[in-house]
Amino acid sequence: MSAAPKSIAILGAGITGLTAAHRLAKQGHQVRVFEKNARAGGVIGSDFIDGWLLERGPNSLLESEPALTALLAELNLHDQVCPANPLAKKRFIVRDGKPIAAPMSPPALMKTSLFSFGAKCRLLGEIFHRPRQRSHDVSLAEFIADHFGQEIVDYGLNPFVSGVYAGDPNKLSAQHAFPTLWENERKHGSLIRGMMATAKARKASGQKRGGIFSFKRGLKTLPDALVAALPPDVLQLSTAVESLTPGATWTVRYRRDNVLHEETFDRVISALTASALADLFIGTDGARPLASLAEIEFPPVTALFLGYRREQVAHPLDGFGMLVPAVEKRSILGVLFSSTLFPGRAPDGHVALTVMVGGSRQPELAALPVDELLTLVQSDLAQLLGVQGDPVFWRHRAWPRAIPQYNLGYERHLDAMAACERQFPGLFIGGQCRDGIAVPACIAAGEKLAARASA
Repeated sequence: MSAAPKSIAILGAGITGLTAAHRLAKQGHQVRVFEKNARAGGVIGSDFIDGWLLERGPNSLLESEPALTALLAELNLHDQVCPANPLAKKRFIVRDGKPIAAPMSPPALMKTSLFSFGAKCRLLGEIFHRPRQRSHDVSLAEFIADHFGQEIVDYGLNPFVSGVYAGDPNKLSAQHAFPTLWENERKHGSLIRGMMATAKARKASGQKRGGIFSFKRGLKTLPDALVAALPPDVLQLSTAVESLTPGATWTVRYRRDNVLHEETFDRVISALTASALADLFIGTDGARPLASLAEIEFPPVTALFLGYRREQVAHPLDGFGMLVPAVEKRSILGVLFSSTLFPGRAPDGHVALTVMVGGSRQPELAALPVDELLTLVQSDLAQLLGVQGDPVFWRHRAWPRAIPQYNLGYERHLDAMAACERQFPGLFIGGQCRDGIAVPACIAAGEKLAARASA
């Protein structure tokens, strides 16, 4: 860290902001975290109701970033970690109205009915692709079709993208949405060879491949632990920052209890959402230099947490969940088998399903009244999983602006954030709209922001 402690304002108490605050406070800096909502944690939240444990946002974590592994150890959370059920290695994809286990090995690939013989041959032949330097970005759908063909796009990529981004692979940027694949093509040509090289390098370094996990009391355990580790009075909830004015120090103006306040800081970190950044006044001229970020697409997503008696569901639910390709023309994007994935998600003798609806594919469905949505979802679940009767427990959560879409042309938004930092030294921007949408990526972003702000 630098020689002298600094005063640093952090805008946003999602996982990125909380991680940055934790690191800076540990280093001895004076930190204040401003959060407009009445609770910290952003989209991460867990509820325990009548024996059912349900998540408000993400349902699991993948230990894919060293920053996440280190943070778990630092917060002494390893005894709270709940590894995924080994059955979660199996994923189902719907084809011709039936859930089929996705092949997870070459022998399984040859036996599966998910892909045609021609598609299997194309998959295996991809290993011979040569390195390629593209002159311009392309859609993720075009990128994957170049390597594996259209059938893999329809029954592999499309459902995967719906599960991760709730997005449209024909609109997502290959370069920005999945930069690792883009780099693998540049270095190795074959994406399969690139993945093999990554696995080999990981093994050589002694780094273990992390698994999927949650916590015994749900994912809110992580933000709760970060909040608990902060010094008193660092976190300011129900506090909306309205403007930033640079100078010898930064003046942060914020509103709490309908009263306008201001404080000065040496530096400012923004871990805000794209829409909040777009509305933020920065500078002395009352301008909104990041107003263009309002154009980032955030499709709506609705999640239905549905509880059934075990005998109501014919499917063994022996996997992570089920994804539904767009070509199957169903109302749902996918289903997590929540009670299979982790213990304690449903009372004894019951099962829990988390159903996702909407996204870029069918945004209008996410806005339906709950009774209409339940009718549509129940029909799909009956046909695909053999669900009979009404759920004995359910909860509904709608996200009108769910996940930022790193669509083609996204570099202009990344350039706008970089230009804003150059224009206003001492301002550092990061988080979901810049560093990746997954929770581990947001944690890594928080660590990076803390390092930059303290330098």
